[in-house]
Amino acid sequence: MDVLIKKATRDSYGEALAELGSVYDDLIVLDADLAAATKTGMFKKAYPERFIDCGIAEANMMGVAAGLAASGKKVFASSFAMFAAGRAFEIVRNSIGYPHINVKIGATHAGISVGEDGASHQCNEDIALMRTIPGMTIINPADDIEAKAAVKAAVDIDGPVYLRFGRLAVPVINNAENYKFETGRGVLLRDGSDITIIATGLMVSEALNAADTLANEGINARVINIHTIKPLDRDIICKAARETGVIVTAEEHSVIGGLGSAIAEAVTECCPCPVIKVGVNDVFGHSGPAADLLKEFGLSSENIAEKARYAVTLK
Repeated sequence: MDVLIKKATRDSYGEALAELGSVYDDLIVLDADLAAATKTGMFKKAYPERFIDCGIAEANMMGVAAGLAASGKKVFASSFAMFAAGRAFEIVRNSIGYPHINVKIGATHAGISVGEDGASHQCNEDIALMRTIPGMTIINPADDIEAKAAVKAAVDIDGPVYLRFGRLAVPVINNAENYKFETGRGVLLRDGSDITIIATGLMVSEALNAADTLANEGINARVINIHTIKPLDRDIICKAARETGVIVTAEEHSVIGGLGSAIAEAVTECCPCPVIKVGVNDVFGHSGPAADLLKEFGLSSENIAEKARYAVTLK
């Protein structure tokens, strides 16, 4: 796969918010003293009167966001994933999820690729937490183009949305000219008949690289990008299960409760088949360079290919 540029999806988030600010004069952005890191500072610079820094008080920020949204404003509330999904969970559940309020949560710095910030900030549990909240839409874009499209689509989604972004620059794999984001629809990136690799977020580009490696070995891998983890595109998943007979999932998240769990739940109902998960294996992370950590924790094309080789033996 030819890669021309890399870009962190948190940058895409900030740019998309600034663009939306010129479209919606009732759009308000909240942050918790992290505007420079979450990139909401781009919106703050352009529209300071519609930006609120709530300080290091993430739970309170979610309550403020709920109140503003209940009064009819379009609201994005931003912080690191560890704080947005973790520290503020109870407020997100009771003040945003329960009344089905139109708050869009921009969670940056998710996963192991936070790097040097270490285990306290490497949130590998956020998708699992957000999946348990009824009516919560969860979007984990793969690249710059998908991230911007997801932010713009989130404005029109009825109810709360959890948008997951990364710190690390990742390959841009989509074509801006023909890309169309559809909430709740998986994207077939590469067809194949021997095995299906289903990935989300920064692992999508790794899945494509793994498919190239496998092709050289005579293994024809289908690759699917699931950017919307909830609601899940069961049609594309069940079709893949029926046609290829085995699935490998790949995510920068715990193997418990994330994409892999969602896929396994889906196929047990429609077409039971082996589901092998690539993700963080029920351990905490630690400090280190992001690229090194991804390889150490098995979040790489090499590990996806290794799991795929094993998976095809289970058919």
